[in-house]
Amino acid sequence: MARGLSYVGFMDDLYNMDVLSLAANIQNIGRLESPQGTSRKVSKLCGSWLEVDVNMIDGVVSEFALRLQACALGQASAAILSENMIGANIEEITTARDALFALLKHGGEPPKGRFKKLALLADVANYPARHTSTMLAFDAAVEAIEIAAS
Repeated sequence: MARGLSYVGFMDDLYNMDVLSLAANIQNIGRLESPQGTSRKVSKLCGSWLEVDVNMIDGVVSEFALRLQACALGQASAAILSENMIGANIEEITTARDALFALLKHGGEPPKGRFKKLALLADVANYPARHTSTMLAFDAAVEAIEIAAS
């Protein structure tokens, strides 16, 4: 019985309605015709993958698209990124990525501003095996923007 309860707790912590709703409503799925930057990230642990295309104008994301095959946590993180990517600059996205990493690995505070919904993923900190898939979208976005800017 205790084993079943811990599994239920795991499911409630990680796969709550907020996470599932985000995962079901990802925007900007697809490819850009001529991206300035593209990045693909893969979680070796679970096999989740995500690809990001970006175009930039004056240091700001003007177009964004993604493709993914990921767990609900990776999808939720990608949905938060996708909702807020257009109009963001490299500093905002890098700050959000770094704050998400600190939230997961060190109990840090979730980011403020346009990426504040990452707070919904705070319980992932208790499940290290899920950290990489949760980080995929932001790691790929930062790399794609760095490629576009170079």
